[in-house]
Amino acid sequence: MARRTVFFLSDQTGVTAETLGHSLLTQFEEQEFEQITLPFIDSVDKAEAAIRQINAVASEQAARPIIFSTLVQDDLRERFMHASGLFLDFFDTFLGPLETELQVRSSHTVGRAHGMKDTGAYDKRIEATNFALTYDDGAKTKGYDKADVILIGVSRSGKTPTCLYLAMTYGVFAANYPLAEDELESGDLPPVLVPFRDKLYGLTISAERLRQIRKERRAAGRYASAQQVAFELRAAEALFRRYQISFVNTTAFSIEEIASTILSSTNVERRVRP
Repeated sequence: MARRTVFFLSDQTGVTAETLGHSLLTQFEEQEFEQITLPFIDSVDKAEAAIRQINAVASEQAARPIIFSTLVQDDLRERFMHASGLFLDFFDTFLGPLETELQVRSSHTVGRAHGMKDTGAYDKRIEATNFALTYDDGAKTKGYDKADVILIGVSRSGKTPTCLYLAMTYGVFAANYPLAEDELESGDLPPVLVPFRDKLYGLTISAERLRQIRKERRAAGRYASAQQVAFELRAAEALFRRYQISFVNTTAFSIEEIASTILSSTNVERRVRP
């Protein structure tokens, strides 16, 4: 099967085109794709340059490129309809039916999805990100009362990246606390977490995957040993059940899926929408 080149076109960052396009491409597991993002196409000159690049790829390869577009300006979008590729226009596909249903013409404004139009939402994301960094890995616990959620689990179970994703995407104030070996041996919830039990959410992971992650960080010693990993995971999950703390197994989940699971199973409110 020939390797296909995929272009993501946007008049802004390209995040929306990439996200929507990737969602569709994942349905074709056996197909290999070379993915190219062309952001900030906001003029005729930039559009023509992008078209030349697409046409050049088409002439070099047996299969024509696939083009995902979130371009807003009609005159720029129309130019790509004649490019040598399969042109998939997200705005044309969805805006037309929405305009018909709402009985109003869309503004066709560039940069509304990822721009700085809503500075309040942007500020909330920055504030939440600073909070996640300040309260990462149990380094600081005074201030947990301001947290929307506190993730707990063994070292390298995915707490930090999940907190940062919750902060940057949804403006959620997320802290995380690593369960140490002595705390796991006691089977008791760490005293510092007791007042915030209703904010706790646990992360666990398969022993095999955790060993793999820990070996990459610190291969020598007990940290990545099969015995140590098995003990920590068994003790952590027992603690979750003892204190009736909801938890999720992160082994086969992406950060996005972990975050969505947490938000859907708690009362944590999204301060902003992506």
